[in-house]
Amino acid sequence: MPNKNISFPIGTILSVQEYFNKLGLSRVFGVHKKKGREINALITALVSYKLTENLSICKAAQWINRPEVLDVFNLEEFEERTLFRVLETIGRNMLEIIAGIQDCIFGLYDFEHTDINMDWTSFVLYGEKCILGKHGYSRDHRPDKKQITVGITELAAPINIPVGLTVREGNVNDVTHFQETYEQIRERLEIGSRVIFDKGAHSKENVDMILLDQMRYITSKKLNLSDDKRIKTFKKSEAELIDKDDGVFGIKYQKPSRIDYFYFSEKLKKDQLESKKRKALQMLEEAQEIQRSIDTKRGLPKRFRINNVLVDISYEYQTKLKKLSEAEALKLVNAAAINGREGFFCLVSCEDLTLKQALETYRKKDSIEKIINSLKNEIKIKPLRVWTEEGIYGALIIGFIAQLFISLMRYNHPELKHTSTKFIRKSMMNLTVTVEFLSPGKKRYIYANFDPIIGVILARNYSNS
Repeated sequence: MPNKNISFPIGTILSVQEYFNKLGLSRVFGVHKKKGREINALITALVSYKLTENLSICKAAQWINRPEVLDVFNLEEFEERTLFRVLETIGRNMLEIIAGIQDCIFGLYDFEHTDINMDWTSFVLYGEKCILGKHGYSRDHRPDKKQITVGITELAAPINIPVGLTVREGNVNDVTHFQETYEQIRERLEIGSRVIFDKGAHSKENVDMILLDQMRYITSKKLNLSDDKRIKTFKKSEAELIDKDDGVFGIKYQKPSRIDYFYFSEKLKKDQLESKKRKALQMLEEAQEIQRSIDTKRGLPKRFRINNVLVDISYEYQTKLKKLSEAEALKLVNAAAINGREGFFCLVSCEDLTLKQALETYRKKDSIEKIINSLKNEIKIKPLRVWTEEGIYGALIIGFIAQLFISLMRYNHPELKHTSTKFIRKSMMNLTVTVEFLSPGKKRYIYANFDPIIGVILARNYSNS
């Protein structure tokens, strides 16, 4: 029979409260709102919702504003706009809040090192009012949408905890964004710490900044004409075998201010050739589609045109297909796509490492790529639908805290080290409490779906219950 009983994921709420209190984050946020609803309770509620249903701020208000849920957070009923105000409040104080979170992390833990990984990504932005939204290189494959760019800093393996978050306009490239991301964390690094980042942010100015702080670095670099000369003379018989499974060979080149670690990978070459052949086939199909439009005197397909009411343009296309057979055309586009660099890559460092050490160290940077994937697809920061600049910052901080708590769970409990965000999140959600309404004024709380993962996370809570 229909009844008024409700269930909600108490495992998520208890886990969020546990780590919020463990880090002492109340002193970070409490100074920014002293009137009205208790900001720390609202933030723990938002982070809890981010790790559960995670639909929208409007839905979050409905989810929290149930009497039994409000009781857990020690809140009174509030209006939907209260959550938007909270996001704008913490967004307005983003720099101070991230610094405060760093204080809490480094004050609580005595980490074995302060080596860092840095990476940058983009998030699609919905709405037109936020001035951060710009068209740029889209990692989400949505060049039609405005976006923002986000920088993430992570303490390198075996720690793997995010400790930095920067936000810039959607058209800012990684080389430019690097400075702000690095400056946010530099005061936390011990002398001699290693900074690892990819070739998108590699520049002489950025490397000089690291060296001036007496830090070390490893990065990748874009292949250039000097590398083409190395490729022409490269012989596997004269190189060092690094990885037998992937067929990776390497040669070290000593430079006055750096060392180049130059590699060739048979597996990478195969993958890149297959990718370029698919691209070549796509180019051929596009040319054939344009040629059919020419032959039938129809309009050019929409995806090949500039679609802007303010742009008046006429098109005149001529393909080479009239003079070429399909086989010849495919051979031509293959030749244009394949440049002879397939399988080659180069790492750069100020350190004198072995070829194997340099490669293994750089490969471990994929942990920050996993954090970014988690933020996007498990924590689900995207899509961003908050319009104001402060609201965007606030929404990102909530997502950052949710990811921080997940990463800390893995760091604190070695048995969860290789457990994905998806499974940790699912385990927290599985532990539910059902509130059964009995006679007037009486309720019964039924806890269900304990499992080993939530048992590890909330071991202290279990022992005290």
